[in-house]
This record gives sequence, structure tokens and C-alpha cells, in this order.
Amino acid sequence: MIGIVDYGVGNLFSLKSSLKFLGLEYVVSGAEEVLGSCDRIILPGVGAFGDARGILKERGLDKFLKEEAASGKPLLGICLGMQLLLQGSEEFGSHEGLGLINGRACPLKGDIDPALKVPHMGWNSLHFLRKDPLFKYSREGDWVYFVHSFYGKGCGEDTLATADYSVPVTAAVGRGKVLGTQFHPEKSGSAGLKILRAFSEV
Repeated sequence: MIGIVDYGVGNLFSLKSSLKFLGLEYVVSGAEEVLGSCDRIILPGVGAFGDARGILKERGLDKFLKEEAASGKPLLGICLGMQLLLQGSEEFGSHEGLGLINGRACPLKGDIDPALKVPHMGWNSLHFLRKDPLFKYSREGDWVYFVHSFYGKGCGEDTLATADYSVPVTAAVGRGKVLGTQFHPEKSGSAGLKILRAFSEV
């Protein structure tokens, strides 16, 4: 059973539809007792880092997610969910993250070619830096869908994959069974379905 963290941040329709298509059982909940009974957890999210982080803290889900990760339970952050796994963010001020993955969420603007648009929105191919079970069904160059204005910077050895947007943009991170994708696997067609399937087997 996959537990999808429901904390009021983001549209979960595509994610639920993808898991259903794969025949995977899931539950959407913001309750620790429900999520704690699941085999693995997905932390989705869109919007501002500070707001999302505040909601997690207010509901005690930040401590819960850290404890679940420490227990060895597979955890996948998607888009803003991935950024929340980092040490912090520079979006509208400086904010503390969950600290499960190295790096901070920093603005694309100023780092990329000024001729390119922010947010980075659209399809880009993946370049893998190291092997990980999350990508056991994936291939070098698989195309996935991004929508973001900030990206993980300074992730170091926790970087699993990048995408080229005039600079190498962190596309996926991982440390043990704590994993994250800046792109949306649930909106990335067959390539994304392969990643969600692999996560169900981590």
C-alpha cells in the first residue's frame, strides 16, 4: 500500500490515476496512523516552499516523515515534495527543509541562460549520474515533464539524474530509500509510469 500525503498542497488527480493504471493500491491521507501503516509514502506538492513547510510542521507531519525515513520506509518526494526533502530553500526568504537530502532549493533565474523562460515548463530528457532502483526500468534520455522555478542546488552525491536547461538541473535525488524527482512522473507518460512502478518495488 502506497500512502499519498494529503496536506492540501497540490492536485493529486494525475498521481492517483497513474497508480490506479499500474494496479497499485494507494490511500490519500494526512493522518499519521494511516500513512504509518503503508509500505511506502509519496510526498507530492506544488506551490511555495515556505507555505508547504509550515503546513507540514503545523500538522506534525515533518517529524513523522523524518521518523518514517529513518525507519527505512521508502519515501518519494515529487516536485515541491522533492524540494522539501532538501536542507532548505531560498524561495521568498530562507526556509528550513526536512534535511533528508543534501542541497537547497534555489532559483533557476540567474543560473540559467537569461533567454530561457522561468518557470522551466515542458519536456526534458534525463541524464543519469548513478544507478538507483528508482530508475531500474528507465533508460538514458527518457523524456519527463517539468514545471518549476526553483531547483535543487548543491545536492552533491545525492544527485541521481539531471536535465539540461542550459545548466545541469537536478532532476532526481536519492539517499538510500529517500528519493525525489523534480519532474512529475505522473505527468510523464510511459517514462513516468516506469518510475512509479519501480518505486512500488523499492
